[in-house]
Amino acid sequence: MAGRNFLIDMLMIFISNKVRFIFIFVLIFMLFRNYSHKKVALSAITTAAFTLFINSVIRLVYFKPRPFVKHRVGILIPSKVDSSFPSKHTLLVFAVATSIFLRERVLGSIMLGLSVLTGLSRIWVGHHFPSDIIGSAFISIFTSIGIGKFSNWFTSNLKSKN
Repeated sequence: MAGRNFLIDMLMIFISNKVRFIFIFVLIFMLFRNYSHKKVALSAITTAAFTLFINSVIRLVYFKPRPFVKHRVGILIPSKVDSSFPSKHTLLVFAVATSIFLRERVLGSIMLGLSVLTGLSRIWVGHHFPSDIIGSAFISIFTSIGIGKFSNWFTSNLKSKN
């Protein structure tokens, strides 16, 4: 579908390249709000770091060529010729969005919507297959839930010992 509609192509390039700055801004804003927001932001940052670790491990043991390598796919922005799975952009935005959604439903819902758009944009610009995006989203969602449950368990155990 890329290359057929200039406006949609430009929108997808913009989303693919710039939405991450919205996520960074939200995290910085939350870090400087109250204690509750700071906890949410720190959880999101921890989850993002852990998903980057998972990304590194997967890339060490699994390689999947990008769509434009195996198929005749027009790419709208330059890309490395590294593994298509997992999508680092998708991993990070879903990790942050899910972490926030677990504690702040409204803001988290908006960020999850932006995450879906980011994943779609990565397919549109020719960098990933749909399965890369779906798999990356699931990895991030489950990592966020796991870290959220662990941090809740850890915090409650610290409080009960004091």
